Amino acid sequence: MRDDDRRTAFEALLREHRKIVLKVAAVYARGVEDRRDLGQEIALQLWRSFGSYQPERPFSTWMYRVALNVGISHARRERERPQALDASLLDTLGGGSPIDEPDERLRALATAIDALGPLDRALMLLYLDELPYAQIAAVLGIGESNVGTRIARLKQRLRRDMTEAASP
Repeated sequence: MRDDDRRTAFEALLREHRKIVLKVAAVYARGVEDRRDLGQEIALQLWRSFGSYQPERPFSTWMYRVALNVGISHARRERERPQALDASLLDTLGGGSPIDEPDERLRALATAIDALGPLDRALMLLYLDELPYAQIAAVLGIGESNVGTRIARLKQRLRRDMTEAASP
């Protein structure tokens, strides 16, 4: 494939699946500028890795895998920032659509998800994005049964954390 054709194909796929980049950046970065920077870092890594994409597989699965690896690496670098979830994240959930008045339960859920480790955050992002377990397993490189078990445990933990947060 010629370089121009390759670039055109990549740009079209990136535009088509850009919400994946936005979601991953929103989960792993705080603040508008940090999310923009992470989004650019993800896009750059996607371009660098585009040669490894196998067209017979779903692009979204490959894209999630690359984007989550960049997001997890970013989170590890930023680990020393133990502050709570940036409330402005709630304004960009849903692919950039503003949420008018998020209720306390949504804030509590976002805070509970933010407290998870990077891999568990990735798992919840994919689960909340309603990806099938098989695709989540392919993105994260873990077994499908492991996905189901981990999601069940995470849901239990999030319920507990949210219940504790709501208790006076």
